[in-house]
Amino acid sequence: MKTKKKRVEEELIKEALEEEHRIRKAFKDKDWAEIKGANSWMIFKVMSEFVEGLEKLAKIGPCVTIFGSARVKPSNPYYKMADEIAFQLVQQGYGVITGGGPGIMEAGNRGANRAKGKSVGLNIYLPHEQKGNIYIDPDKLISFDYFFVRKVMFVKYSQGFIVMPGGFGTMDELTEALTLIQTKKIGRFPIVLVGKKFWGGLIDWWKKVLVHDGMIHEEDLDLFDLVDTPEDAVAVIDEFYAKYLLSPNF
Repeated sequence: MKTKKKRVEEELIKEALEEEHRIRKAFKDKDWAEIKGANSWMIFKVMSEFVEGLEKLAKIGPCVTIFGSARVKPSNPYYKMADEIAFQLVQQGYGVITGGGPGIMEAGNRGANRAKGKSVGLNIYLPHEQKGNIYIDPDKLISFDYFFVRKVMFVKYSQGFIVMPGGFGTMDELTEALTLIQTKKIGRFPIVLVGKKFWGGLIDWWKKVLVHDGMIHEEDLDLFDLVDTPEDAVAVIDEFYAKYLLSPNF
């Protein structure tokens, strides 16, 4: 029987070889048949993902998306906070959308399920086979191969973003939303960062470097709110739409 160390070493070697193959493949000359075949397949796959997403999500009604790390365990305070935020959002009349995986995503779906509200999961196929968590409504689980299609769905069908602590993926989703609003490619909707201690350093850097060096305007920092409690997170969403005399049944 192979030792754990041996299995880990073999897995690392396998990953390194696969990475080298992908790099070499990118430089390989392709004939017209290969190019046409590969591109045609990709176009139809992208189209099918858009069609499925648009058809299913058009019917879900007003929802708020909760972003955050897949690595957070149920014992983590941020997991419990995401669960409670989702629960309170449903009580206020919203459904909840997440990336469909474990961690913060699971917590968001769990809270929505606990409150008997709409629990949507936009899952992404990953090398380590991320699967939809058990708290997603069976008819509201959609799986994607392409991150960019998935991000379109998040933006198109969310009335707001709750951004919990997370890694590169969470940062990507946050900055995508900020950029689209900043450039007026989409309408303004509330973006709520939860966890002052977690996000504080990044926001300070935005102020001291991005604003100072003229990379963004100071008023761009008004595109998001920073809170520390579930109650404050949900209040930002409600107060934002109250200004427009809108309620969750719009």
